Amino acid sequence: MSPVDPRVEILPSILSADFSQLGQEVAAVGAAGVTALHVDVMDGRFVPNISIGLPVLRSLRKASDLMLDTHLMIVEPERYALDFVRAGADGVTIHVEATAHPHRVLQQLRDAGVRAGVALNPGTPIGAIEELLPYLDLVLIMTVNPGFGGQTFIGSMLSKVERLRARIEADDLPITLQVDGGIGPGTATAVVAAGARELVAGSAVYAAGRPVAEALSQLRAAAEAGLPRALPAG
Repeated sequence: MSPVDPRVEILPSILSADFSQLGQEVAAVGAAGVTALHVDVMDGRFVPNISIGLPVLRSLRKASDLMLDTHLMIVEPERYALDFVRAGADGVTIHVEATAHPHRVLQQLRDAGVRAGVALNPGTPIGAIEELLPYLDLVLIMTVNPGFGGQTFIGSMLSKVERLRARIEADDLPITLQVDGGIGPGTATAVVAAGARELVAGSAVYAAGRPVAEALSQLRAAAEAGLPRALPAG
């Protein structure tokens, strides 16, 4: 969590890390105060890219005690979700668009004792997860079309974040609201102000042209600027 305000957290995405130095890249963000890593798994079918899989997650688990927040951008996640739990994932997020049985997968993840999440692509309405909300620990709103790092933030998604935050608060749901896509110092403030409390950042951390500790500090400052301010007493 951020040392300034525990209500907002930055999760570095290793998709943008230097895989030839992955152990060092993970250690660097851990030393900078990060408590969780975001691990993007892509199959070349659900998204037009292929990334990493179970062997890399197992290696990360051996190398780090950080929380491994695993985002499955794959078709039929029900076939592999528990394999990722066994490999060391502390949380697994599936795409509602990628399975005919999201409820079943979420039940399996909760039974396995890990954080169960659902992701929504930019074109998928919040209503697609209406019946799943009681079974969710996390909702991830994609603010780019998934598949590649370094994309431009889709500004119209801020309204989607706001609407989901309003629903979470109105129904007092114990759901973490996470946002991924185009997150950097220029977008973090607005995303947090809209209601997100976990921000996934890849290139803004690992390809920022400066030490990751400095990049994370700038991101945290921008994110915390979007948090609601306490009303003055009296």
